[in-house]
Amino acid sequence: MQFRNLPSVDRVMATGAVVALVASHSREWVVDLVREQLDQARQLIRQGGTAPAVDELAEAVCRQLSEVTKIAPRPVINATGVIIHTNLGRAPLSQGSIDAITNAAQGYTDLELDLGSGRRGSRQSHLQSLLRQLTGAEAALAVNNNASALFLGLSALASGKEVIVSRAEAVEIGGGFRIPDVLKQSGATLVDVGTTNRTYARDYQDAITDNTAALLKVHASNFRVEGFTASVETADLVELGRQQGVPVFHDVGSGALLPTEAYGLAHEPTPQESISAGAGLVFFSGDKLLGGPQAGIVVGQRDLVERLERHPLARAVRIDKLSLAALNATLLHFLKQEAPDKVPVWRMIAASPESIKERASRWQSLLDYPAEVIPSRSAIGGGSLPGETLPSWVLALSCQAGSSPEEAMRKLRQAERPVVARVEEDRVLLDPRTVLPEEDDLVLAGLEAAFAG
Repeated sequence: MQFRNLPSVDRVMATGAVVALVASHSREWVVDLVREQLDQARQLIRQGGTAPAVDELAEAVCRQLSEVTKIAPRPVINATGVIIHTNLGRAPLSQGSIDAITNAAQGYTDLELDLGSGRRGSRQSHLQSLLRQLTGAEAALAVNNNASALFLGLSALASGKEVIVSRAEAVEIGGGFRIPDVLKQSGATLVDVGTTNRTYARDYQDAITDNTAALLKVHASNFRVEGFTASVETADLVELGRQQGVPVFHDVGSGALLPTEAYGLAHEPTPQESISAGAGLVFFSGDKLLGGPQAGIVVGQRDLVERLERHPLARAVRIDKLSLAALNATLLHFLKQEAPDKVPVWRMIAASPESIKERASRWQSLLDYPAEVIPSRSAIGGGSLPGETLPSWVLALSCQAGSSPEEAMRKLRQAERPVVARVEEDRVLLDPRTVLPEEDDLVLAGLEAAFAG
């Protein structure tokens, strides 16, 4: 009986709300949405529910259309204290990088045009100059992400051959992306040596054959093994490779160009160090500690990089013009020695606990809701510096009777500019370290909307 009460597609389409939608959207699209809502209503009836009225269906169609037409991804405020938050898009870009994207997007560019000769040029030429200067490498190449960079390197230089990796470094990088799987897909054969916790130079040496293409070193950037451990330093591995005529590839992961220990953190391997040690190719990400857009960067010996550039896969994974513009601008911040002031990731890392406490106290003073400012720790995140944290201060909100931290978090996420925080000990914590100073008023607006009354 309830199925008979369902209105037809035409009746829903004839409602005033849906007629208004058709005036500004594709009729076929709106019809599809109406049919989806009717399908959901039938499913509800099968589960024992009742048929919705025609106006209810029309309102549901309007809500669905409103949701799917929102520009995505939406800007959110990261108050979690995790600086490189993968779920929130990793590194926020500097204003210089944003301006570079805008300039590249507004019209045509000299992406692959040599303005001097008027002939076709390389989209990599300017970037290569910056990366050579920053890392000391002979050549450089950027692709769409670091997984692609490593895959390209192995495909171009090791397909059909063996690559030797320490068993401790045959890791899962994230999202199910595993070094052994990358090697297999590239056509290379993995030869793992050593043990989970200890690998020596002799382990690599004993595994080298006439079919060895490379020695691969992978920085375990998303976990840490402590205790009874041993690994081979890059320089020692390079020396072994030199003696055997085998290049060393080094995936350093996060792309730190600044010394992390200067900011109270553990040392993170830098591309400069690997190049100085003699690595043939060094791979790293653009959107982690480099603080730029998503990109995979390869620096190293000219002959090896050129082989990557000529490989057919290079075109399939090449970097787009907007990411290229942002990456160039980000690298310029490092060359100008202004990264701690201009690159958001490094601004956050460099922020003093005192300045963070001052901002949290200001939030507290302007909020008409029970809260206190307490000491805490901020994480680096994003597969960088595992276990490393920085001293910070947070605004802690205690939920009132009848409410829960999860409900408070949900309300914050529903603000006009969603605010993402974290929960500890049944309190909602907001860490100013990962909130850009220009977002402070938006945080307060989100708090007021979530906790008004």
